[in-house]
Amino acid sequence: MDPPRIYVQRTLALIKPDAFDKREEIEDIILKSGFIVLQRRKLQLSPEQCSDFYADQYGKIFFPNLTAFMSSGPIIALTLARENAIAHWKTLIGPVLSNKTRETHPECLRAKYGTSELQNALHGSESFRAAEREIKFIFPNSVIEPFPSKGATEEYLSKHVNPTLLRGLTELCKHKPLNPCVWLADWLMKNNPSKPQIYDGVIAEEAK
Repeated sequence: MDPPRIYVQRTLALIKPDAFDKREEIEDIILKSGFIVLQRRKLQLSPEQCSDFYADQYGKIFFPNLTAFMSSGPIIALTLARENAIAHWKTLIGPVLSNKTRETHPECLRAKYGTSELQNALHGSESFRAAEREIKFIFPNSVIEPFPSKGATEEYLSKHVNPTLLRGLTELCKHKPLNPCVWLADWLMKNNPSKPQIYDGVIAEEAK
């Protein structure tokens, strides 16, 4: 039985108003932690937008303070990607800040940059569904689809791309054209296996 494929995930990261001045330092840590930044946006949310973004927290005692804080200044929104991005980002930022967090997770970003449970510097999506909703909220034109891991990509290229490319390169060596890049591009267009050629109304594959 083949092992399950691992797909690269996306998650939403927010650098909150209290950590905005440390954004470059935090983004450097993000990149060094193996994440790819797919989208980046600087913005300031209105109280109404904050209420919509944190709709799942509505009715909780801290909700008014949360929306007031999140709308108090600019933030940086990032769409991050890597394998298991949601879990990795949650681990990197750490639990909601408290005195115990500084003792139990002293290396996490919230312990380093946050000052309280409310002003805890960073936000991370809790689940795939949450990430999908939050990314769409901040980046309305986003298309959220899992993309294959490095292993799955290599498997696809080996099976569907490399054989045709190898044939093209072999023909290129035989013909030795003056402009090899243009020649190879034309050859690939003419020999695209996903686009069978037609002769006199008959598909070439059927005519063989």
